[in-house]
Amino acid sequence: MPSLQQLRYLVAVADHLHFRRAAEACNVTQPTLSAQIKELELRLGVSLVERSRSKVIMTPTGKDIVERGRRVLREVSEIHTIAKSRQSVLSSVIRVGVVQTVGSYFLPLVIPDLHKKYPKLGLYIREGLPDLLLRSLEDGSLDLLFFPLPVARTELETQPLFREPIQVVMPSEHRLAAESEIDPVMLRGETILSLEPGHRLYELVRRISEEHGVELSHDYESTSLDTLRQMVATGMGLSLMPALYVKSEVAHQDLVVARPFRGTAPARMIGMVWRKGTSRESEFRLLASLVCQSLRQRAPEVTVLGDTSTT
Repeated sequence: MPSLQQLRYLVAVADHLHFRRAAEACNVTQPTLSAQIKELELRLGVSLVERSRSKVIMTPTGKDIVERGRRVLREVSEIHTIAKSRQSVLSSVIRVGVVQTVGSYFLPLVIPDLHKKYPKLGLYIREGLPDLLLRSLEDGSLDLLFFPLPVARTELETQPLFREPIQVVMPSEHRLAAESEIDPVMLRGETILSLEPGHRLYELVRRISEEHGVELSHDYESTSLDTLRQMVATGMGLSLMPALYVKSEVAHQDLVVARPFRGTAPARMIGMVWRKGTSRESEFRLLASLVCQSLRQRAPEVTVLGDTSTT
């Protein structure tokens, strides 16, 4: 039978398709990892990985075993989690994934209160693009996501946290900067800059632009909100940005300003996502309540959707 360590090495090779990077991810030397994969193949009597100088390819059998290996490793992780959760609530590490347009502006609002109430709680935080984070949650590499909703995957559970309005960001000398609110019709004729495809925020901005007949630039797409803000500051166009980012990075700037939409503003919903059936569900629901409590106190810019009761 394969050992758990061999399964971890095989999954790492499948994730990276590169022996050196897989070994680095597992904190072992490449010869050690290669030897363990070879031993696993000998034990099972099948080829799992095709190796060449230019690339690494998983065989069909290797792919099947990797998927089952992920489930085994996830169940073993759940066993450890159950044991720890019986000791004390919110007293161990939670591996958290967060999309790049949320993490740096949302987490500082809630982490101080969490640390004060549960000092033994540790948050391992990984930022990334939505598809990668969802895969990491499903394969057990992450325990929980702070993520734009909805998420249409039956094997995942979601908990809404807050609705965040979108605001118009423009150069401080722009003709619309004198307005206190922006009617969408005012944006006609303007160019809207956005993040590159792959971000959930890109999809939202694209939809808003299409609904109101505004041109969305595909020539100057950005990888982060910060670089997008710099592009706006140079007069390359306007942008649509979430309120917590505006509060953190735009409100105190001289080169750019933000204005709310008139009437009902477009918004995105942010929530928590975890695997159905996880042994930590009660902890995650408690965590959601604590997060909502902090947001009610610290973020009047958003509409809190979750329950703030922790009793």
